[in-house]
Amino acid sequence: MSKPFKQELIAPCGMNCGICVAYLRDKRKCLGCRLRDKKCGIRNCEKFQKNKFKYCYECDTFPCTRIKRLDKRYRTKYEMSMIENLEYIRENGVGKFIEGEITRWKCPKCGGVICVHNRKCYTCGTQGIPKTGKSAGDEI
Repeated sequence: MSKPFKQELIAPCGMNCGICVAYLRDKRKCLGCRLRDKKCGIRNCEKFQKNKFKYCYECDTFPCTRIKRLDKRYRTKYEMSMIENLEYIRENGVGKFIEGEITRWKCPKCGGVICVHNRKCYTCGTQGIPKTGKSAGDEI
């Protein structure tokens, strides 16, 4: 597996693609939102493309309806906030965000990566791992 905590894997919406099930799985592996060649409502947003933003927080309508819907889904299902991630990146930089992500999504059993979607470590196979570390909105 390639390195799951690198800048290229932090999507415009604030998702760390390195903790996504599509990135971590073995079959039909996704390369991450910035590198894949598929339609993305966020990355293909007209304002995003026109202004060549790197992250959605750079937009004057942040948080837009798309981000709010995505954020609500991830807060409800996965205890993670795209809006908090983006605000943290804006205030502290992507490097500091990645440092926190390493702690937050590290398997306590083997040091591998915990998937945000199913709380499974794709290195040792342990399942049902509770969230570790602090979220982006917490003080690191």
